[in-house]
Amino acid sequence: MTLLHILAFCAFALVVGLLLPRRWRGWLLMAASVGAIYALQPASTIRHLGFWLPTGTLALTVFSWALTAPPEERDRKQTLATGLTLVVLVLLIGALRYAGPLSRVLEARPPTMPPILLALAVVAGLTALTARFFAKKRWLGGAFFAFVLLLFLILKTDPWGQAVSAWLRAWSGQSVDLASALDIGWLGFSYVAFRLLHTLRDSMQDRLPALSLREYLTYVIFFPAFTAGPIDRAERFVKGLREPKALSAGDVWEAGQRIVVGIFKKFVLADSLALISLNAVNAAQVSSAGWTWVLLYAYGFNIYLDFSGYTDVAIGMAKLMGITLPENFDRPYLKPNLTSFWNSWHMTLAQWFRSYYFNPLTRSLRSGKRLPVPVIIIIGQFSTMCLIGLWHGVTWNFLIWGAWHGIGLFIHNRWYEWARTRPSKPNAPLWLQRVGQVGSVLLTFHFVNLGWVWFALPNPELAIQVFGTLFGM
Repeated sequence: MTLLHILAFCAFALVVGLLLPRRWRGWLLMAASVGAIYALQPASTIRHLGFWLPTGTLALTVFSWALTAPPEERDRKQTLATGLTLVVLVLLIGALRYAGPLSRVLEARPPTMPPILLALAVVAGLTALTARFFAKKRWLGGAFFAFVLLLFLILKTDPWGQAVSAWLRAWSGQSVDLASALDIGWLGFSYVAFRLLHTLRDSMQDRLPALSLREYLTYVIFFPAFTAGPIDRAERFVKGLREPKALSAGDVWEAGQRIVVGIFKKFVLADSLALISLNAVNAAQVSSAGWTWVLLYAYGFNIYLDFSGYTDVAIGMAKLMGITLPENFDRPYLKPNLTSFWNSWHMTLAQWFRSYYFNPLTRSLRSGKRLPVPVIIIIGQFSTMCLIGLWHGVTWNFLIWGAWHGIGLFIHNRWYEWARTRPSKPNAPLWLQRVGQVGSVLLTFHFVNLGWVWFALPNPELAIQVFGTLFGM
């Protein structure tokens, strides 16, 4: 999301919050979110892929809704109205191909109308059949859950992404030799996938509230949170969508402050630090331990300011429209231990994995064989963090980064349990307590920042070389 996008979206959000009647707000938010995912999607070197990827997002979302919606939602007149509105919106976006200068609002040129009409007909037909005959079928919900996971895995694995790129290039009559995984830059799919998986899983367990097609679409592709989160829960989001908070002068001021802070963090601080942040090029060139530490610190603050800056903008933008998004960061670099760090860094992602992987896994391990508690903890924490690493990309370095944090969390858990059983001692002097607190924060900060070495670099060999430089080896 560029600065121009942010300013345009903020102006739109302010108009929605101040001027639009509540009864029309849901429709306009859905329409704006549909338009936004096309406008934000980067162009691809594969012909027209920049149009088909957001169209695929809409198709997956509509199909997922058809699988999860109760009968009373599928049969409502509003569902037909939403479907027709969605078709009209996609056709209007496709018509920008013929709109001359107006087509510049899209980075990717749409294809001609016949393939768009065919695609819409196929999606509409499959959705109608699913809603009529297969809705709430657990086996189909499970199969679609697996399909979304497989699609996510393909996009995150470079060799598979390159193979898909080659196939698409051959289909469109382009050179297969130029195929690259970078051709398939499906904007926002990481977050879309986790929202779909959340609703599919909750539906299979009969925990998902009834959502209209319009509400479901808006939840999955809500434009402030589309590119960088946070990952809200459907029941929480739709409550705010149905009952948006009336916008007061104080709300406008608070939201504006949040947006300005986010813009400053992202476009001033983070983008400046990016010039001296650790990367594959300077990691191989810098031989001084001192300068390598500077590069590493710059990267650590860059990734935090960039990510939290976008989150601030998203939360502020949503607030202008009367919707409260969940917080995603809470001063993570000031936490005294790794557990507290992960309770304050990318909180909605950590909560997602806790709800849908860690908690079910540990419950299963406790109910089966009588495994020792430390074994259950190391299996749960280590595998969870490895999956969080692979969520960023299926590479050795992301896997090692996840393992780094998994081991760190286990060590902290064992230390905490050991310290809790020690006999209590008289209160230490206040100065000594403060020294201990500062030391804990510094230790956690450096453990996290050393972990960024794996995250920032493309392969283990270069990461090991950087560790050697950092410690003068």
